[in-house]
Amino acid sequence: MVKNVLFIASLTFLALSSHGQMVTDSTAEKMLLYQRNNGGFPQPHGDPIKYDLAISEKLKATLLAEKPLLDATIDDQATTREIKGLASAYQKTQNPVYLKAVENGINYLITAQNSAGGWGQFYPDSSGYHKHITYNDNAMIDVMWIMKYASECTHDFEKIDKKIAQNAKIALEKGIQCILKTQVVQNGKLTAWCAQHDRKTLKPAKARMFELPSLSGNESVGITRFLMSIDKPSAEIKKSIQSAVEWLESVKIVGIKTKDIPDASQPKGKDRIVVEDPNSVVWARFYELDTNKPFFVGRNSIPKSTLAEIENERRVGYAYYGVWAKALLEKDYPIWKTKWK
Repeated sequence: MVKNVLFIASLTFLALSSHGQMVTDSTAEKMLLYQRNNGGFPQPHGDPIKYDLAISEKLKATLLAEKPLLDATIDDQATTREIKGLASAYQKTQNPVYLKAVENGINYLITAQNSAGGWGQFYPDSSGYHKHITYNDNAMIDVMWIMKYASECTHDFEKIDKKIAQNAKIALEKGIQCILKTQVVQNGKLTAWCAQHDRKTLKPAKARMFELPSLSGNESVGITRFLMSIDKPSAEIKKSIQSAVEWLESVKIVGIKTKDIPDASQPKGKDRIVVEDPNSVVWARFYELDTNKPFFVGRNSIPKSTLAEIENERRVGYAYYGVWAKALLEKDYPIWKTKWK
């Protein structure tokens, strides 16, 4: 999966467009072209759409012809990014076409929610790991933020249809229950989450060859932070948050960090190594479900105990260590705890 591409703001201008003489936004106009008929957005060639690039007449014709395709996804902020971008454009322009596109996008997400209350990486495509409840790269949590804002009619969603807002609230509640039910229990104690869970059994599931069932030191942070945004949290939500924070605290790794170094002998001319640093605190991407030991996996799906043991292509091309939980533990959780203790 590629890194997120930030929404690029564009200038608003008065133009005669395909939907009449209205105030339009150049980036929003491009988003309209990419939006599928079902309301979702694709990731052409597996990459986030670059809305800063010009769209030729040839590409425009292609995009219009591709509108019936069923390739929409929530991977790397696809669909959620566009919904937010179109909502912002509507606030600036009051162009009703953008509001309608926002509503179509929200309806797509509501339709894509599975019976467990979660979201797969793609919909309606349910092949392979696409069908799993996908926390990976915050995919489902990105959707949950949309449902939260839409249900509250806040964050540029003030003017959406009230029925859609009501449906978003229902989807939000189902999503929260899914999060609570998928939190992994280890020896009778709540811990954290896997990057993806089976939509039927709710158990941790495998995605790509190097993404095995595990406890995530990355995705668990985004999930916890979302739960902390809930006003007047129930006892169950409080317990979930506190348990996740305790787990993240218990698995932090003190005294090391990763460092990229030049290495002409490697395919990409560089390598990533682990070095000592007494001031550093990191978390592993993957922890064993039973022992909480960090592990590292290459494309052969064989777990290794150190980063150095997997192939260079994965070492430099994937984040196996990160500081993901640092701000949560040091700043965000103490504030939340004071408010909701």
